[in-house]
Amino acid sequence: MVTPSFRDGYSRKLLLTNGIASLEGASGGGIANWAILAGMQERGFGGGLHATAVLLPDFDWQSFGAGVSYANRVELSYARQRFDTRDVGAALGLGQGFTFDQDVFGAKLRLFGDAVYGDPLLPQVSLSIQHKRNRDSAVVRAVGALHDSGTDIALSATKLLLAQSILVGGTVRLTKANQTGLLGFGSAANPDYSLQFEGSLAYQLSRRAVVGAEVRTKPDNLGLGEDDWMDLFAAIAPTDFLTLTAAYADLGSIATFEDQRGAFLQAQLAF
Repeated sequence: MVTPSFRDGYSRKLLLTNGIASLEGASGGGIANWAILAGMQERGFGGGLHATAVLLPDFDWQSFGAGVSYANRVELSYARQRFDTRDVGAALGLGQGFTFDQDVFGAKLRLFGDAVYGDPLLPQVSLSIQHKRNRDSAVVRAVGALHDSGTDIALSATKLLLAQSILVGGTVRLTKANQTGLLGFGSAANPDYSLQFEGSLAYQLSRRAVVGAEVRTKPDNLGLGEDDWMDLFAAIAPTDFLTLTAAYADLGSIATFEDQRGAFLQAQLAF
């Protein structure tokens, strides 16, 4: 077992146990929310900055943001999502290289438990809220979305089994989001919240390297064949403050364009 280090009187988390930033900015995996919080501090303030790119056959997805936590109890996060339609924009009548933009404001509260220490049968459990504001109101309403903003509510449980070097996690999310909100929220046919699931399984190869997989179910409010997501990822911490992540991401069908599979890449600085 790797023991934590201590700096400036604050207890620091084990490397990689702060996760990375999801596409929506909250701490966790690339596509799934985890119960963990941003930053490397168990006490006092911690946080991080991230830059993410998802390179798909017909689209490019970028996310930039930051998160801050206090006393490993509460997290505030922000992410700006940009979704470049490239040639698809012209085919859909939006214009070559049309970009959907969205702001995501998040808050997460650790309710009880610890992801690393304590009873191995008691996970860390956190409640998250993500308020999303699409910046392309006229376009998302034109494709059938009922709203250009919406709020997700998620309950997450995460546990690292130190003796086995295995991390397991699950999240239930109430959402109306179409493609995480980039295509708006709900539709006339499906105006209500739906309950979705996110799951994670990871194996820590060493104190600086981890591999794993994630799944995320998603609603198909617009009737465009929106698919569930999955990824296979590897993350390394070359320094105590930098995490680099690469993944194979399968995002299925997006706006009727199928087989959107490609690379998920992220760099995160944490303190």
